[in-house]
Amino acid sequence: MTGEYLDGVLAIERVSFPTPWTRHSFLNEIYNNNFAYYYVALAGGQVIGYAGMWIILDEAHITNVAVHPRYRGRRLGELLLKVLMQEAMHLGADRMTLEVRVSNRPAQRLYERLGFSRAGIRKGYYNDNREDAIIMWKHFFEENGSGTGDHYSGH
Repeated sequence: MTGEYLDGVLAIERVSFPTPWTRHSFLNEIYNNNFAYYYVALAGGQVIGYAGMWIILDEAHITNVAVHPRYRGRRLGELLLKVLMQEAMHLGADRMTLEVRVSNRPAQRLYERLGFSRAGIRKGYYNDNREDAIIMWKHFFEENGSGTGDHYSGH
């Protein structure tokens, strides 16, 4: 993701989240946060989805994933998550975490399908309505060191 894609990203952000990130927040992430990695999905030059994460030491934390409403239901969110997982492993992460609203069952099912497990609750996590968040984790490698992570080979 670069600044040239922000209008498209912000349009999706506004229709996807009750408290959307601002242009300044995204600019800060992509230009000033050395831990941040953001990606866009394009169709005909238009942003149709995006995803971001932070890599801190050996952990990846997903910050956001969103798909334009016209492109939902086509597994684009899954593809974006697989790209994040592959890039996180490439950058040295051995596990990944995220928070998801307790009411967002479709996202929870997607994360579970990709191997994320529930690990706890953050009470009142979301500022807009004080909704709880489910903390989920995915470990890319088993304790014995054998790889169990999904690998996405396309870029």
